Amino acid sequence: MREFIVEADGGSRGNPGPAGYGAVVIDAATGETLAEAAEFLGVVTNNVAEYRGLLAGLRAAHRLDPAARVHVRMDSKLVVEQMSGRWKIKHPDMKPLAMEASRIFPPDRVTYEWIPREQNKHADRLANEAMDAGAASAGPGTPSAAAKTDADLRAARTVATPSVGWGSAPDLGAPATFVLLRHGETPLTPQKRFSGSGSSDPSLSDVGRDQAERVAAALARRGTIQAIVSSPLARTRETAGIVAARLGLEVGVDDGLRETDFGAWEGLTFAEVHERHPDDLAAWLASPDAEPTGGGESFAATATRIAATRDKLVAAYAGRTVLLVSHVTPIKTLIRLALNAPAESLFRMELSAASLSVVAYYADGNPSVRLFNDTSHLR
Repeated sequence: MREFIVEADGGSRGNPGPAGYGAVVIDAATGETLAEAAEFLGVVTNNVAEYRGLLAGLRAAHRLDPAARVHVRMDSKLVVEQMSGRWKIKHPDMKPLAMEASRIFPPDRVTYEWIPREQNKHADRLANEAMDAGAASAGPGTPSAAAKTDADLRAARTVATPSVGWGSAPDLGAPATFVLLRHGETPLTPQKRFSGSGSSDPSLSDVGRDQAERVAAALARRGTIQAIVSSPLARTRETAGIVAARLGLEVGVDDGLRETDFGAWEGLTFAEVHERHPDDLAAWLASPDAEPTGGGESFAATATRIAATRDKLVAAYAGRTVLLVSHVTPIKTLIRLALNAPAESLFRMELSAASLSVVAYYADGNPSVRLFNDTSHLR
């Protein structure tokens, strides 16, 4: 029995927005690319595009050998968990797509695996090429791109540009809304010292406790917070506790919200790190894969952890507003991922102590950044 790997992706430049998918079928034994598929979808949501990519990949594999086994690899946690049967499919627009995908091959011959986005570059490139081509197209009516077997891989792809307007977008319901609160000041904060999840775990200073009281009062006036989840570190738990007491809520703790481990740089200023570890600091500033001196956590590793935590919390708090009490790097990373911004954007954001930011996550997987670094409650 032949075995295929299907890698699929979809994207939407908006929520919803101009969207496309890409899919590739790979021979599991040889690693040879056997088929590609790509299509511009007009204006649809991100998860619709991802499901359409999955459908195209499965159909291409079926055309190659309907008796094959298929292993699907996607960077959409939502699609993978739903198609694996571990998450319920609640949105009405997702259900028919999932049903259609489940009928292409017998379920016992298809397995699903979540992979990081950087491991799904082939399908991601195809999806982006489809979106680029769709944006450049003169108008609707271009023939749809079909899956290509190894006999016609060199043929040019065409993309469809259906006439879909903003008014036809489905109602996605209430999003999971994350109100992101950076903890209040600690004694290390005014000195701008590295304070991660390593050896240092400072509590709030008197200024930090006052900041937490002020943000608690502001959130009480807003009256929208339905749950609170905190990083396990002392400064975040103390901040969350002050807010929770004002709102009459319990505090949950999630280790995924902890700050980056800065290794041997914990407790040092930037200037001190530059003086003691100049080469390591230069490498860290140049690459998200570089670790701080002493085996700390790279920004790339932090991003992987934060993305997994985000997906878990989005599923747990669908349609609800939850306060996440965390730190500089996790909050900046959530904003960066929501904007699909490059890793170096972390160095271009200012995030103040006790500031509020807000990101909403819709049922199709698309985020919407609504607020960043608001400190008006502290004035």
